[in-house]
Amino acid sequence: MKITRRRAILGAAMSITLLASGCSGSDDAGDTAAGGAVSEADVTAALEAGGNLTVWAWDTTITKVAADFQTKYPKVKINLVNAGQGKDHYIAMQNAIAAGTGVPDVAQVEYYALSQFALAKSVAELDGFGAAGLDGKFTPGTWNAVHSGGKVFGLPIDSGPMALFYNKEVFDKHQIAVPTTWEEYAAAAEKLHKADPKAYITSDSGEAGFATSLIWQAGGKPYTVDGTNVTVNFQDPGTQKFVTQWQKLLDAKLLSPVVSWTDEWYKGLGDGTIATLVTGAWMPSNLESGAKAANGKWRVAPMPQWEAGAKATAESGGSSLAIPTAGANKALAYAFLKYTAVDEGVKTRVDAGAFPATTAELSAPEFQSKEFPYFGGQKVNEVLAESAGQVVTGWNYLPFQVYANSIFSDTVGKAYIGQGTLTDGLKAWQDASVKYGTEQGFTVK
Repeated sequence: MKITRRRAILGAAMSITLLASGCSGSDDAGDTAAGGAVSEADVTAALEAGGNLTVWAWDTTITKVAADFQTKYPKVKINLVNAGQGKDHYIAMQNAIAAGTGVPDVAQVEYYALSQFALAKSVAELDGFGAAGLDGKFTPGTWNAVHSGGKVFGLPIDSGPMALFYNKEVFDKHQIAVPTTWEEYAAAAEKLHKADPKAYITSDSGEAGFATSLIWQAGGKPYTVDGTNVTVNFQDPGTQKFVTQWQKLLDAKLLSPVVSWTDEWYKGLGDGTIATLVTGAWMPSNLESGAKAANGKWRVAPMPQWEAGAKATAESGGSSLAIPTAGANKALAYAFLKYTAVDEGVKTRVDAGAFPATTAELSAPEFQSKEFPYFGGQKVNEVLAESAGQVVTGWNYLPFQVYANSIFSDTVGKAYIGQGTLTDGLKAWQDASVKYGTEQGFTVK
C-alpha cells in the first residue's frame, strides 16, 4: 500500500468560484450544511435500518475497513469507488456536486483541500453530529486541519508528522553525523556530495507541499484566513528562514533534481545516491515497497530544527473523511466516518500501514514498540509518535490551496532550475495567488 504525500496538481479544471458554489442535495432534518443535529440515536437507528453508502476514497486501507463494517452491520452495503487521487478525485467530486447527481455519501479529502469544500458548503458541518465531542481524540495538528471557521468538517483518518529518514549505511561510510539542525543538514549535504559526486543529501525538484511544510515548521504563517478574507504574505520571518537555508543548497547544487515518486527516485533511494528524506510518517511502507534494495539500511530520526534544541515539526500530507452536503444518508455516513476514524477501523488501517491521527493509537505500547526489519529493527513509531505531538500550531491553508499548489512549479519552481531565486519565485506565487483568490470572490491582500 502506498500513502503518498499531498501532491495534487489542479489547474483550470478546478478553477471554481467557491463562494458561488453553495450546496445542493437533501434538506432532511438535521442534514444541512450548517450542521443540524444528528443524534447518537439517529446514527444507531440508521445502522439498524441499513442502506447503501457510496464512499469515494483512494486509500487502499479503507477496503478492509469497508468490508469489516459491512460484516458488523449486514444491512449496510458500501460501494467503494476510487475516483482517482488528487486532481482526478477533486475534479470528479466538484463536477458531481455542481451537477447535483452522483455525489458520494462519504469522500476522502486531504487536509490542505478540506477548507476549500467547507467554505463552499459542499461538505457538511459535523458539530451537530457529535464531532465536536471528539476533541482530544486526535493529534492537535490533524484536529486543527479538519476545522474551518471554528467548525468541524471532517474526521482525521491519518497524519503525516515529519521526520528525517536517512540511509545509515551511506552516513556511516562517509562518517556523517545525523543532523539535528538545518545548518548541520546543509553541512552534511556538502560533505556527502564532495565525497561522492553522484550522491545527494536529498532530492527536491520543487514541490509546494514540502516547501510549505518547512515554512510551517519554521513558525511561518504566510496564510491567514478569516472566512472570505485572506492574506498571503511570504515575507514573514518563518518563510525567510526557509528561503535563506534552502537557497544556499540550491546555489551550491547540493540537491538532486530527480522528481519524487518516479522510478529514478526510488532507484536513488535504493542505491544510496539519495541519502535522506524529510517527510511524513506514512513513508515507511513506501520505502519498503519501492526501495527494496536498501532493506535494513534506513533509519528514522527527529526532523532537523531551525534552532538548536528546539522541538518543532510540521505535517506533510494526511487525509480526512467528509460528508458531502448533497449526500442522501448523512446519519449512516457519519457512522462510517466514526467507525473508520475513531473506532475499530483505526487499528485495521494501522495494521495495513497507515499512520494514525488518534492519540490513543499513537501512545499504545504495542504501536510504539513495533520493530521494523526494513529499518534495522528500529522502533520507528517511537520517533514518529513523538513528532506527532510537536507539530507547530496555528497553521492555515488557503481556501484555494489546491489551485495555489498547482501553480507552484510555474512560480517558485523556477528557482530550482536556476531561473531566479526563491525570493523571486515566492513573490510570483504570492501575486498569482492573490490574483486568483480575488477573481474567485475572496478579499485577498
